[in-house]
Amino acid sequence: MTNLTDQPFFFCGIGGSGMLPLAQILKGRGAEVAGSDRSFDQGRTPAKFAALERQGFQLHPQDGSGLVSANQILVASAAVEDSVPEVVRAKELGCRRMTRAELLAALFNDAQTSVGIAGTSGKSTVTGMLGWILADADRDPTIMNGAVMKNFVTENRPFASAQVGKGDAFVSEVDESDGSIALYEPAVAVLLNVSLDHKSMDELRDLFGAFLARSGHAVVNADDKEAFALVAKAGGEVTTFGIDNGCATLVVKDGSIVDRGMEQSTIVIDRRSDKEHRLDLPVPGRHNLSNALAALAGAQAAGVSLADGVAALAQFKGLARRFEIVGRANDITVIDDFGHNPEKCAATLRTLKAQPGRVIAFFQPHGYGPLRQMGRELAETFAAELGTDDVTILCDPVYFGGTVDRSEGSERIVTLIREAGGTTEYIPSRAASGDRMVELAQPDDRIVIMGARDDTLSAFAKGVLERL
Repeated sequence: MTNLTDQPFFFCGIGGSGMLPLAQILKGRGAEVAGSDRSFDQGRTPAKFAALERQGFQLHPQDGSGLVSANQILVASAAVEDSVPEVVRAKELGCRRMTRAELLAALFNDAQTSVGIAGTSGKSTVTGMLGWILADADRDPTIMNGAVMKNFVTENRPFASAQVGKGDAFVSEVDESDGSIALYEPAVAVLLNVSLDHKSMDELRDLFGAFLARSGHAVVNADDKEAFALVAKAGGEVTTFGIDNGCATLVVKDGSIVDRGMEQSTIVIDRRSDKEHRLDLPVPGRHNLSNALAALAGAQAAGVSLADGVAALAQFKGLARRFEIVGRANDITVIDDFGHNPEKCAATLRTLKAQPGRVIAFFQPHGYGPLRQMGRELAETFAAELGTDDVTILCDPVYFGGTVDRSEGSERIVTLIREAGGTTEYIPSRAASGDRMVELAQPDDRIVIMGARDDTLSAFAKGVLERL
């Protein structure tokens, strides 16, 4: 990979959740890295860009001026339009262009122990857990994540969505939404779940099945019917994990789960040895217990013992925007969460409903296209998981410009939630949604701010808390 890091890189959208960690990994490996971002130009999330500049990244306006040499490699997502100034300038200069996925796959496939985490939901959390287990076991891994991993945050690197190590392991979440999962050749392939998100179920089965077939060791969730059915496609060794499926390799001892609200514990059994290990997990929710089993099984496949794995997870600090408690005011709790597809939203809402108190769920859809694709399933999720006393508030989808069809928005979802028996309100602007939540909130309520692709949601959640 030395020839790749010898060339200068320019990231179009360097602040994005998929771009930022890649830029950090390349810079950590000695490459010269610069970039531009529409959010930087518009003054959104200034703390993030100030941190990048402190770390030595050269930031430019998104006007093409940062591209000055044919030697620069332009990294831009496949969705970036040809009219964007950086793309125009790169063509003029004759710069090589790579998608985010192509660059990540090149780095990933070059590693001796490449661990890829795939599935519709839970990828970032499992990547953070598994990466932390390897780091705690002195494996010094490189970790590529779409979320900030609190275990790796330092004063100089407050946005630690990547960790650059000198060890042989490269841990990364791999994305199926654009089909780029086909580029990865994993030594260890972890499959968490298969459910509707960006693609049809048939496409997802093909993509995930082929991912397992290319792996040296497949780690699969036995509790997820669709994922478990793909075990037959695995090309090498197989380890399964499950809370409910007793056929799994790594299981939870019957009756051993203790839920303490924001933390939990259980006994994990490895069926290969029948040894029992106590797992103390400092994050809530049954989905996180499943995530922990995935991380433990994946780390085992990468050479870390189960005993060392459970010891490391007791120190796991969680991820930013993954059921992150922003604070509490007047007995009202505000939570910031990345939930944006039906499965992620359901996991968050179930965790909230496992505790007493009303839920006010604010949801900002992460785009008009995804809303058309999974709008009905999202509506059914909010209606099914929340009670009639709970309230779901939707504002308009996130939109940063471009030519996307905006004819069908959040109003349709609100209608569908009502038809399914849920209590909901459509308030077009986010600011007015904040006003409404502050007006509605009562002691013992939990307000959850949900959505993706918009870093300013965290500041919005903090603003709601301050007003309470």
